[in-house]
Amino acid sequence: MRVGIVILPEYRWLLAEPKWRAAETYGFDHAWTYDHIGWRSLVDGPWFDAVPTLTAAAMVTRRIQLGTLVASPNFRHPVPFARSLLALDDVSNGRMLLGVGAGTPAGYDNDVMGGEPLDRKRRVDRFAEFVEQLDSLLTQERTTIRGEYYSSVDARSAPGCVRHPRMPFLVAANGPRSMRIAARFGQGWITTGGGEDDIEAWWRGVGELARRFDEVLGDAAPIDRVLSLDSAPVFSLSSVEYLREAMGRAEELGFTDVICHWPREDGVYAGRLAVLERVASEILPYRRVSDRRHGTSAGGRASM
Repeated sequence: MRVGIVILPEYRWLLAEPKWRAAETYGFDHAWTYDHIGWRSLVDGPWFDAVPTLTAAAMVTRRIQLGTLVASPNFRHPVPFARSLLALDDVSNGRMLLGVGAGTPAGYDNDVMGGEPLDRKRRVDRFAEFVEQLDSLLTQERTTIRGEYYSSVDARSAPGCVRHPRMPFLVAANGPRSMRIAARFGQGWITTGGGEDDIEAWWRGVGELARRFDEVLGDAAPIDRVLSLDSAPVFSLSSVEYLREAMGRAEELGFTDVICHWPREDGVYAGRLAVLERVASEILPYRRVSDRRHGTSAGGRASM
């Protein structure tokens, strides 16, 4: 079981840099940031772009994998975004993970650019184009695809990704069509569960989503399965004991990775740094030894 952590892009770099360094020192396997123009209750506060944030994080770390949780078509076009991803991949020496999702039907990312909300079908149609074109842009020397939402016309992709054939895609998906996109293009599947207010109901929902993804994947090669724990009604770092229990339940449901959030002082993801430090000393070292002892690996296509 691998463990990742999200560091929201709300801190000036003077304060953010020690957090990214610590994420690696603590022993997390991957570290993420949100790829939004602004996000929910934090939209009026400080907020920085994901690409330069991850670039800076790559410069102060050496081992930990770095990713977007998650990039979406709400304000990204695949051609310039692919160039940004190639730069990130190069600076990080192949440690980049592309978390990608369809985006919400309405919200700041959509509204601030004057976009009209799309219904579910059109959002998934757009998402399918977005992922397909990114896949081609990051693997082919030249790409020409003319779609309903995006076009890539004779787009170059030199020098290509450090990892072959490209950086891993981790596709956020709860619905059947998005799950099929994850099964086709993803080296990992991400879910946040169903958003239930009761913790046991949330876990039942996660289990049902895992079963649905099993059905979609069928006989295809297994891919990494990533659960974002903090969509549950209990904060993952509320205590060391709770995180240990959550990791065990996720593993029983077939997840290879879990993701938690760096504790904030108040509001969303509020928690205590002391719990994070105990996780680093009491869970992460033992987990790494246990994984090596039992030969645990990602077992997927170009896995994380």
